[in-house]
Amino acid sequence: MNLRSPGPRDTRGLRRALLHLVLALVAALYLSPLVYMVSTSFKTREGSGSTEPQWIPDPFSTGAYREILTSADSPILTWFANSLIAATGHAALVLVTAAPAAYALARLRFRGRGAIFTTVVATLFVPPVVLLIPNFLIVNELAWVDSLPAVIVPAAAGAFGVFFLRQFFLTLPGELEEAAELDGCNRWQIFTAVVLPLARPALVTLFLLSFLTNWNDFLWPIYVLLSPDSLTLPAGLGNFQGANSIRYDLLMAGAVIASLPVIALYLVAQRWVIEGISRSGLKG
Repeated sequence: MNLRSPGPRDTRGLRRALLHLVLALVAALYLSPLVYMVSTSFKTREGSGSTEPQWIPDPFSTGAYREILTSADSPILTWFANSLIAATGHAALVLVTAAPAAYALARLRFRGRGAIFTTVVATLFVPPVVLLIPNFLIVNELAWVDSLPAVIVPAAAGAFGVFFLRQFFLTLPGELEEAAELDGCNRWQIFTAVVLPLARPALVTLFLLSFLTNWNDFLWPIYVLLSPDSLTLPAGLGNFQGANSIRYDLLMAGAVIASLPVIALYLVAQRWVIEGISRSGLKG
């Protein structure tokens, strides 16, 4: 009988198989809530409220989608459009405010730059709930209550975008900016024509993260959006949770609809997101 010890190739194959097994288990763990959400959305009202877990709907029903899309009391398509406008406008405004500030803190030399950056980063430790009342008072003075600007503007000048883009700008080679300056470009031309095109991965990543944050926001919209037609999708879906009962089938159908744009956006921008996140953490 020929016995031999496992060679390096066998060991690598075993490690690869174990790694794939672990990744499959982790993927199943994270995907199981999403799968159960989709499954519940295709159940009947009685089946969705069952205490026994049922991964495959029996009977299979699309009644929740028909009801949620045609109900006059819950205009989910209007909520969807409001969320899309609010999240897109908010994410675009984050880029407009964060990119120039981040570039100035990364490249320009001026007195107090370090103190300003420290102050900006320190605001990340302030709990957002603390700002609810001050932001509401400002929005009320601007007559933005019950309108989409109330959920687009207030959080657009956050510290995270400045910090994130600054870290990315620090990884860009300064020689490119020096060459542009020798060609006669001023600082604004260097920023718009040289730096921003190179920073596309970080800009796409920040846009996606800002879009996702605004899209999923629930607390702030229920304070400033009052009429049913002005609600965003997360705030509107809260209407399906009554005092005595919860329509899980409608709630899960709405959650599936709400998740589709985010999944699609991530699949389209996945390459940029991975590159932007990996490069933004190289320098401090």
